[in-house]
Amino acid sequence: MQITEVKTIGILGAGRVGTAIARRAIAAGYAVKIATSKSPAEIALLLEIMVPGATAATAEDAIAESDIVILALPLSKYRQLQPELLAGKIVIDAMNYWAPTDGTIPEFETEASSSEVVQKFLPQSRLVRSFNHMGYHEIDEEARPKGDSERRALAIAGDDMDARQTVAHFIDRIGFDPVDAGPLASSRLFATGTPVFGASLTRATMADALQQTV
Repeated sequence: MQITEVKTIGILGAGRVGTAIARRAIAAGYAVKIATSKSPAEIALLLEIMVPGATAATAEDAIAESDIVILALPLSKYRQLQPELLAGKIVIDAMNYWAPTDGTIPEFETEASSSEVVQKFLPQSRLVRSFNHMGYHEIDEEARPKGDSERRALAIAGDDMDARQTVAHFIDRIGFDPVDAGPLASSRLFATGTPVFGASLTRATMADALQQTV
């Protein structure tokens, strides 16, 4: 098992989830590059206010210069991603499908998890799902030191074991306990509508909840 050394985090999307993760990553000592559909110049002032220390970048540069890339854009826009740029990259899918707000998208109305659909679109990426079941304000406010009895847990799922371990190390470093749910198909266990989604769980209670959701 090999954990990739991670120094730089690239985030695609500057909404509430993306900026919350960015702030935690910067606090943990990572370099952070953020890209949106706008030019870096257009988002630089916003980032200076919302995420001091982050660098505005193009998607191409954010992806190329980062060890982990986080997808924090609306799920309905995932086809705007360029699979070739993300080939070989460890990619965290923090997106959710929620029909009441996204509208009905047939490809996500199947038994497959939304992350499995995204993985098919990014066949050469090492996709790991996480962060989707915790609110952005909780990501911002509820990080705790390792060993804290109230430390919140974050589930992770992915088909690449080394990528899962690398993401687990990142999650641990920014203040949460990673719980490995297994292959990407298991991400349905912490999707919207499950008991895990939105619940405040520790490592032990998260593991129990995932088993009960099977």
